[in-house]
Amino acid sequence: MSQPNHHSPKTALITGATVGIGYELAKLFAGDNYSLVLVARNENMLNDRKHELEKEFNVQVTVIPKDLGKPGAADEIYQQLAKDGIIVNTLVNNAGFGLLGNFAELDCQQQMNMIDLNITSLTALCKLFVQDMIQRDRGNIMNVASTAAFQPGPGMAVYYATKAYVLHFTEALAYELKGTGIKACVLCPGPTATEFQERAGFENPMLMKGHVMSAAAVATVGYHGLRRGKTIIIPGFMNKLLAYSVRFTPRKIIVAIVGWLQQNRN
Repeated sequence: MSQPNHHSPKTALITGATVGIGYELAKLFAGDNYSLVLVARNENMLNDRKHELEKEFNVQVTVIPKDLGKPGAADEIYQQLAKDGIIVNTLVNNAGFGLLGNFAELDCQQQMNMIDLNITSLTALCKLFVQDMIQRDRGNIMNVASTAAFQPGPGMAVYYATKAYVLHFTEALAYELKGTGIKACVLCPGPTATEFQERAGFENPMLMKGHVMSAAAVATVGYHGLRRGKTIIIPGFMNKLLAYSVRFTPRKIIVAIVGWLQQNRN
């Protein structure tokens, strides 16, 4: 086997990179000769991905086992990479999770953990790395939200709210970065075949009975959207239609529809 390429001028940091959309994005970046920094909680899976990607794509892969829901995790990642002299050109905030159930009934600490991961760590990583990108006048940020970001979500109230934050935050950040060499985009997938549903507690929800995209298809749309400089990337025609139709539908009706779909999950 040839030695990994340790001289690539491009490095992508991807959180939640061992499975699903994050893993598929890692393969796309590696295929474009990016060095990778992969962050996830499972060290064994990270090492498996490292060996796999280095062998297949001949790129350097650095792994950082880290629970991004823990206080200070983002700063620890940033400091470690600075110490190792690794310059991140592209930041992909993909890590996140959801919980199915009524707000009053779900465990409070789990919901706080969701906010810490989906919002706090994402914001901290953007803040830490965008400053360096601005100094170099070069870089990309992709934050992964969801079509859930476009409306309230009874039955997953906190999750939908966290993704609305990611959408609005990234749109504002992209505007603020106009005129610089940095682009920010937000990937908003609809139902996708990943481990998300199992962790969230889905059994057989109505929301997953329509067209479900593969993680590879979502990642491909997101990757090409990032390269084209799009700000909001929604994979799939039906997902686009549903996301933008919210603008023309009364809010009370939207909330009622989403609530009904998520409650009828058997």
